[in-house]
Amino acid sequence: MAIAVGDTIPNVTVHILDENGLPKPVQTHDLLGKGKVVLFAVPGAFTPGCSNVHLPGYVKNRDSLRSKGVDTIACISVNDPWVLDSWSKAYGAEGIVMLGDGSGVFTKAVGLDMDGSGFGLGVRSRRYSAILEDGVVKELNVEEGPGITVSACEIVLDHL
Repeated sequence: MAIAVGDTIPNVTVHILDENGLPKPVQTHDLLGKGKVVLFAVPGAFTPGCSNVHLPGYVKNRDSLRSKGVDTIACISVNDPWVLDSWSKAYGAEGIVMLGDGSGVFTKAVGLDMDGSGFGLGVRSRRYSAILEDGVVKELNVEEGPGITVSACEIVLDHL
């Protein structure tokens, strides 16, 4: 069962890169559980929709999100933190926290995993966006099919 509005996000370990470029375990409550957070999930870094539309929308609008009181903008994917760091650098995503959920622990805990084996991906995250306040889901926008409609940054901006 998927997480829903009113639920608190699970507290699990994901990874970011530390200042030395090494994976650093962090708890989701520490990164996503304080203040107003916009979290978006992608099936995979460097994939076409994620790279051409989803991430660029958040990069383009990061200042607008901040002006609406967003403390943290975070992207999560079932990828390792090195891939996410390279993707972030390639797309100018400074200021967006890139969370590596390499084993899909968070993705499975929120019930938004999918089988991407038909595309050679294995278990991945469904595409979604969420507005969190102090770790509680205030809004959740899950894509029901291919494309980026309900989870695009422009939609999130309209709902803040």
